[in-house]
Amino acid sequence: MTATPAAPTPATTPAPTSSVPPPAEPLHARTVRMPRSARRKQLLRAAREVFVAHGYHAAAMDDIAERAGVSKPVLYQHFPGKLDLYLALLETHAEDLVERMRQAMAGTTDNKARVHNAVSAYFDFVDSESEAFRLVFESDLRNDPAVREKVDRMERGLIEAITDTVAADTGLDRPRAELLAVGLTGMSEIAARWWLDRASEVPKQEAVRLIESLAWRGISNFPLQTDPRQL
Repeated sequence: MTATPAAPTPATTPAPTSSVPPPAEPLHARTVRMPRSARRKQLLRAAREVFVAHGYHAAAMDDIAERAGVSKPVLYQHFPGKLDLYLALLETHAEDLVERMRQAMAGTTDNKARVHNAVSAYFDFVDSESEAFRLVFESDLRNDPAVREKVDRMERGLIEAITDTVAADTGLDRPRAELLAVGLTGMSEIAARWWLDRASEVPKQEAVRLIESLAWRGISNFPLQTDPRQL
């Protein structure tokens, strides 16, 4: 009996391959989730870079969101507007500088060392946080009332940190001790701002030594007030 040959299997036609690529993942869908405090620090860091590079008025929230790698809705969840973001950034750095000055005064009872520490507080802030320094002292928004209030509060904190020490050690009344504190902070700030753009010409340690020598020659002429408890 002759077997009937099997019918040929029809060739399988491959499924057509779509030339349309899969939908792209949204740019911000890959943003890493992080705690709110960490996200806030990230946004402030990005804002600082944008504000320093472009100035407040030319900076845009779009630029800040892009620099931080987040969407604008994420940025607005933390800061309702550009001014709110700027004020938060300004306050952070202003508090940092005031705390540096308080530590400069409290770290020693040697007044010559205190003068050195006070001058160094400005130069160290400039050296390690040059963007923050420009934001605080070279802002194009200094005339805004909210900004002015925070800057004034920072300046008062810096002056008071030195005034307390000067008044206690010299016996000068508050207004005169305050005037000396204003002179020391003003000298240190302006010198540090000048040095910021000329760091290659004068090493920081030498710059600090020059300014502290100038300040110490004046302040050291005020006699120490004797503490009755030491008699």
